[in-house]
Amino acid sequence: MGLEIIVNTTYCLSQLISLSMSIIDGKMFHMNADLLTTNELDPSPLRETEMAHEIQFLTARLAAKGNAYVNKLLEEVELNVRQFSVLALAASDLKPTQREMSSFVALDPSQIVALVDTLEERNLVKRETDPRDRRSKNIVATPEGEELYRQARKITIAAEDHVLGNLTPSERDQLRELLTKVTL
Repeated sequence: MGLEIIVNTTYCLSQLISLSMSIIDGKMFHMNADLLTTNELDPSPLRETEMAHEIQFLTARLAAKGNAYVNKLLEEVELNVRQFSVLALAASDLKPTQREMSSFVALDPSQIVALVDTLEERNLVKRETDPRDRRSKNIVATPEGEELYRQARKITIAAEDHVLGNLTPSERDQLRELLTKVTL
């Protein structure tokens, strides 16, 4: 599987919470991942509600569960899912500019700057002049960043296996294909 698909699948499963909203009583809301992991109630009664037919609700719920779980596991390597996404792109052959990275992960450019700054302080990424436009900076992983990316990728795979444990490998491939189709 190509790195772009890996990054985007991880992003789709882990970051839809920041993109997906649902409407209840005419009000839009973001789901809180902490509530989903600390809530002791069985969510199965939701299957009988209209919300169970709202793709925005379902993707937000999946993303909230995925975010909470992967963030907990990524603590081991002192990353969170957003930092992982930036590091994964920096370790890819894309060598994106900050602006491109902002577009790829659907975050405001100011958030990308803060994430890159944090990773740069840890010597995981560096900014290089873009040969296509000297005013722009490409974000690339350092050797330490590439090594940490490989460690973190194993963690995100384990998190995906846990969160999608009720799906067969074929169903996971189908979900990945559909999410890729609607998000890329």
